[in-house]
Amino acid sequence: MGQKLKSTLLNMVLSLTLVCAITSGLLAATYMFTSGPIAEAEALALKEAVKEVSPAFDNDPIADSFKFQTEDGYELLIYPAQKEGKNIGAAVESSSKNGFSGLIRVIVGFDSEGKILNYSVLQHNETPGLGSKMEEWFRTDKNNQNIIGRSLANGNLNVTKDGGDVDAITASTITSRAFLESINRAYSAYIGIDATTSASEQNGEKGDTNE
Repeated sequence: MGQKLKSTLLNMVLSLTLVCAITSGLLAATYMFTSGPIAEAEALALKEAVKEVSPAFDNDPIADSFKFQTEDGYELLIYPAQKEGKNIGAAVESSSKNGFSGLIRVIVGFDSEGKILNYSVLQHNETPGLGSKMEEWFRTDKNNQNIIGRSLANGNLNVTKDGGDVDAITASTITSRAFLESINRAYSAYIGIDATTSASEQNGEKGDTNE
């Protein structure tokens, strides 16, 4: 009886080991065959998003992209838009961790004057039919919802409940705050680039004079 039990346990262990090995192999094979197409799809989606929110450009913003760290510790990706070698704006990938369900990622386009051209929501887990409305809400030309064409030169965008002039999504104030936070952060990075570039140019000019 004891020997039969040992034999049964051994067979079970061997069977489980074989099943685990087969499962691991299948998962590895699935990942190998799907990781490439997934990466290609994500790259294409990013390319389309950059094109959708940026001013018309003749460079490759993705190839020319770089990172910029904001004062509050966020590292944002910048996709510069150029026309005949001249900077005409940029797309900025930004985010906020303060959504109702956590992370919200957006990409925002600015023109050379810093006005918002367009935006696209890249990632969120907000409530369908409520927070998820941010994908269109803030470009809908109704009351004070629309942020397209706005300049943040005179201050950040805030919902009316917080003293601002942007209408929050109905029953989704937390989502609206987080969305606008990501937009404000994108703008701070955009003007930060301008400030850095101007300082570099001034230092370069001074260096030439000293020489």
